[in-house]
Amino acid sequence: MQKTKERDSNLELYRIIVMLLIVAHHYVVNSGLTDATGPIYSNVLTIRSMFLLIFGAWGKTGINCFVLITGYFMCKSNITLKKFLKLLFEIWFYRIIINLVFWITSYNQVTLTGIINIILPVRSIATGFSPAYLVFFLFIPFLNILINNITEKQHLLLLLLLSFTYIFLGTFPYFSVNMNYVSWFMVLYFIASYIRNYPKRIFENVKLWKWITLIFVIISIFSVIACAFLSHWFNKRMAYYFVQDSNTLLAVLVSVSSFLTFKNLKMKNSKFINKISSTCFGVLLIHANSDVMRKWLWKDVLNNVGMYNSPFLVLHAVSSVLIIFTLCSMIDLLRIKYVEKPLFALWDKKYNGIMKWFVVIESKILQRLHIKNN
Repeated sequence: MQKTKERDSNLELYRIIVMLLIVAHHYVVNSGLTDATGPIYSNVLTIRSMFLLIFGAWGKTGINCFVLITGYFMCKSNITLKKFLKLLFEIWFYRIIINLVFWITSYNQVTLTGIINIILPVRSIATGFSPAYLVFFLFIPFLNILINNITEKQHLLLLLLLSFTYIFLGTFPYFSVNMNYVSWFMVLYFIASYIRNYPKRIFENVKLWKWITLIFVIISIFSVIACAFLSHWFNKRMAYYFVQDSNTLLAVLVSVSSFLTFKNLKMKNSKFINKISSTCFGVLLIHANSDVMRKWLWKDVLNNVGMYNSPFLVLHAVSSVLIIFTLCSMIDLLRIKYVEKPLFALWDKKYNGIMKWFVVIESKILQRLHIKNN
């Protein structure tokens, strides 16, 4: 058996940071803080609101970063049935377990719609990350065929066309793009695969990309502050205008520049970082499992809206994100050790036998077809 290549801890650390930013985003936008009657837009020019808006501004950027990591590695790899089943099983596992807990504790009622939502791995790909990522995952073999059969010039022209269509039209006023995450993830995949397949000296300059990332982050922060003032003047919720979706210009610039920074970061491989990183998708699936989970976590347990006027708001926000990430990561480590590994060890044993049986059947069918044709 071939030894599994150890993951690069620089990008695994990046994955952890990205997931922390996504949890911070959910702390703000899923808790009622940014609702029409929420405290942020009722007091948008206060220091508290500005802090929360900046604290939660990086969720869509984080999604881009997550997919860029996938694209960078998968453009040189193959999708296997086992990889897809692991992804599907993880989604199903947390849907079933979390909904069962809410039903058993009577926090949520058992409904036919709820049961159907658990069974169907994909119900909408417009906004939900996990179903869109699952569908996108199936496109990767076909995307790789395209990537490997076009020239660098064609790849670059494709990126320019996609950037105009999704980023330019999706960012600036008077234009709009009706986008779903699956198609946008493909755009990110083309970006990451270009970086991987066509190495350039500029892509390797970590010092340069650190500064570029810092500049784009500062511009993004100023955009949030400026748009917060516009929100006050025009009585609209528009603080996140330039980072409100994954295809907006600043979200893309920050994600690509930060990805290039961490890609080139020199650090020793860490088993601890790599192990924690392996739970990041599980962290997302647990804390953002459903609307019921969001209500229970952000409104009932943590009471984010109630903490808005507390002198401990900053401490509450930061500690909540760290604690949620830590607890969810620990839960997923237990799932991997006691559920996923034993289950797929059994799969490995049975899979080889099943595949041999299919090969035999296939060869017999082909042999008979060959005889008939002759």
